[in-house]
Amino acid sequence: MSRRDVVIRPTRSDDWQAVRALRLEMLRDHPIAYGETLEHALTVDEAGWRRRAERGTTPGQTSIVAIVGDRWVGHMGGYIPDAALGPLLVGVYVAPGHRGDAAGVSRLLLEAVEDWARGFGDTLRLEVHEDNPRARRFYEKLGFTLTGRSRQYELPPGGLELEMIKPLR
Repeated sequence: MSRRDVVIRPTRSDDWQAVRALRLEMLRDHPIAYGETLEHALTVDEAGWRRRAERGTTPGQTSIVAIVGDRWVGHMGGYIPDAALGPLLVGVYVAPGHRGDAAGVSRLLLEAVEDWARGFGDTLRLEVHEDNPRARRFYEKLGFTLTGRSRQYELPPGGLELEMIKPLR
């Protein structure tokens, strides 16, 4: 697979079934990474999934997917929870068979989110669970650094969400 084989695009309302399938895959792969339980996601109805899919076309937020052939292999999103703090990267996922620098999927997704985020600030923030060292290493490789700020993770098993930041300019 080359970078040319990867389609990067925002999600749309009519993508709701693929958005649902990818989200369930994400939650099964690493449950503490997304601030939602699989059990909750399974209860979301079609209208809820359509609203989630519309994030790719809604002002002030984005939802970007990576597609190889007919398979959705990755996602990154962003929104502005606090205008003073700027954009927040959320929902980061790349399917196991498409991870790593050779595949390039994560960098393509991040480039798309960064392009969106530049319209809202000079930095891109994210939160990563303290018990997710693989993700933290991945973010560090992409240029994010720990800020020293954290907050409680609201779902079991608890713990801390660590803030990381990346300059965009």
